[in-house]
Amino acid sequence: MDYIFETRMEVRDYECDIEGIVNNANYLHYIEHTRHLFLRSLGVSFAEMHARGIDAVVARMSMQFKIPLRCDDEFISRLALHKEGIKYVFHQDIFRASDERLSFRSKVELVCLVNGQLSNSPEYDEVFKKFI
Repeated sequence: MDYIFETRMEVRDYECDIEGIVNNANYLHYIEHTRHLFLRSLGVSFAEMHARGIDAVVARMSMQFKIPLRCDDEFISRLALHKEGIKYVFHQDIFRASDERLSFRSKVELVCLVNGQLSNSPEYDEVFKKFI
């Protein structure tokens, strides 16, 4: 995978279930936060785009859980991006930092609503031009 962005995070105790592993729903938070940090690294504010009537929303997602993360584990969240039609497709993987083992793999398809209508977004195309 040709990753274009990565960030490090740490599992917090309240994100773990009774089995002592990260509850599956938290992986969605991790990858969403990674996408927001990626946008910010490109000088784009998700909130500012929304204020302009441009909303990138998740249309479809597939997930694979490989090895569990546990409390206090540090992990690396990485993403790759390409475009298919009007969809921005993010491939997002999470690796346990201690041994670089793949913990979670996902494919997230986003579409844009421009003033509430499904549409291509010239603004996001411009922001992502060197990746798509």
